[in-house]
Amino acid sequence: MKIVIQGAGEIGSHLAKMLSREANDITVIDDSIQRLSNISSIADVITVQGPPSSLKHMREADVQNADLFISVVPNVPQDVNIVSALLAKNLGAKKVTARIDDDEFLIAENKLLFKQMGIELMFYPEKLAADEIFELLKHSSSESIDFARGKLQVEVFRLEEDSPLLDMKIAEFAAITTKDELQFRVIAISRDGVTIMPKYDTKFRFHDLVYIIATREGILFLKKFLGKNNVEIDNVMILGGSRIAELAAAQLSKKISTVKILEKNRERAMELSEKLDDNVIVVVGDGRNSDLLLEEGIKDYDAFLALTGKDEANVLACVIAKKFGIERTIAEVENIEYIRLAEEMGVDSVINKKLITAGRLFKYTLSGKARLVKYMSGTDTEVLEYTVPPGSGITKATLKDLTFPKDAVIGGVIRGSESYIAIGTTKIEPYDRVVVFALPSAVKEIDKFFK
Repeated sequence: MKIVIQGAGEIGSHLAKMLSREANDITVIDDSIQRLSNISSIADVITVQGPPSSLKHMREADVQNADLFISVVPNVPQDVNIVSALLAKNLGAKKVTARIDDDEFLIAENKLLFKQMGIELMFYPEKLAADEIFELLKHSSSESIDFARGKLQVEVFRLEEDSPLLDMKIAEFAAITTKDELQFRVIAISRDGVTIMPKYDTKFRFHDLVYIIATREGILFLKKFLGKNNVEIDNVMILGGSRIAELAAAQLSKKISTVKILEKNRERAMELSEKLDDNVIVVVGDGRNSDLLLEEGIKDYDAFLALTGKDEANVLACVIAKKFGIERTIAEVENIEYIRLAEEMGVDSVINKKLITAGRLFKYTLSGKARLVKYMSGTDTEVLEYTVPPGSGITKATLKDLTFPKDAVIGGVIRGSESYIAIGTTKIEPYDRVVVFALPSAVKEIDKFFK
């Protein structure tokens, strides 16, 4: 696939690196020689130096023959990305997407307007991150995904020293917990930074991150077995007044009693105080100071979010919050190398807007039947959801009789109003929604089964 990315900032660079691994033909446009040099050192791309929305440089990048154009120019008004996407569409690009920074553009009628103009997707990374936080606070696990309003769920559990799973084989776990109908399945384990596609004789180890897909009933049983109770979140403390913090606070304030934001910049604190609801308290002060956290009553809060935009400060603040007894901590960690470190230090959940955005965009490089792609933090595993077209390869035989890639597994199936955990004798039918877990090396091969 021929892809043109305009903008070599953090998100553009990550997308280029990720998409170039999939044997795509990537060209990157940016006006900064330094940013283009940096991106060339981490990804196999062609670079074009030039200002955004320049027709001359877009033509030089061969936008007119692009399968996908992504405009993610950093630190510019959103109009630049929108105009660039519209120009790319008119030049001949098959699909175009644009980064925005105003959630008004995501209202259904406005999205429809831009779709009619030719922009397939507008994405707001900070809003995607805030939405992720809101979803994470609904669950007791470190990461989760719901399919079909919870008919199937993916949950991620870290095995601590008191876990009943330690040193147990997956076959033993299945024998203890399986009822008449399989309600959940272990589909991946992340151990010391390595992703394991488990087999029946795989043993659980201390500090494993265990990825499980389950039906709604299976999740209830699983949490009880593992001693994981849902924490009722009614008040949240947020460190930092970043854009993500603002969007998360606005969303949370409509569902819980109190949100408190600690922001050291007085002007930004005043701005937040004026924009947000009355049950959002904004305090001027450096929340990295544990004395201030105590003064502001951190021990009385159910959850702590560290969203300063500085990875180290976020991780350390969450560690401190844990020591004060906070049940749920979430840190924004944009340096992917730090994600594993954050999890090892006890941070409950990590968000990374580059990974979240990448998942939204990656599905545009697959067949039109991919409904969702998500990168799970702490592992290389990608979660994909497909709608099965009639006559596709995945419907030709039972799963055990298909030559499905070894680095992938079909975890579950949603058929009408019913959901099932997939096993070897499962036969996929047209129009099923299928949840697949895969390492990056298997994604392109998987996609062929759904064409």
